[in-house]
Amino acid sequence: MFINFTSHPAEKWDAKQILAAQQYGNIVDMPFPLIDPTATSVDILDLANDYVQRIVAMSPKAVLCQGEFTLAFAIVSELKKHGVLVLAACSERCVTEHMEEGIAKKIVTFEFVQFRAY
Repeated sequence: MFINFTSHPAEKWDAKQILAAQQYGNIVDMPFPLIDPTATSVDILDLANDYVQRIVAMSPKAVLCQGEFTLAFAIVSELKKHGVLVLAACSERCVTEHMEEGIAKKIVTFEFVQFRAY
């Protein structure tokens, strides 16, 4: 099983990223939570422990973990202690700019390249 622990559902991924994830098994989305900016470090650690227990109980082959930095760091650190392979998605940032009615417009897209282990 491949757990997609991000705020980007796998159904919106391109075919290349889906195929790369499926090398680890079926993709299971687990939405990364929204984090209150007033949350304390203790709040973050409590939340991390809850998610780590849930993820470890699912016995995934790999977990894609990307989201709010302090929670992601805590979760990645703990999952690695449990021997879980934790990945980040590496993408090419593609930017196009053009003028539209005198206004500069920028379009940014991300093209998946690979998963990289933490």
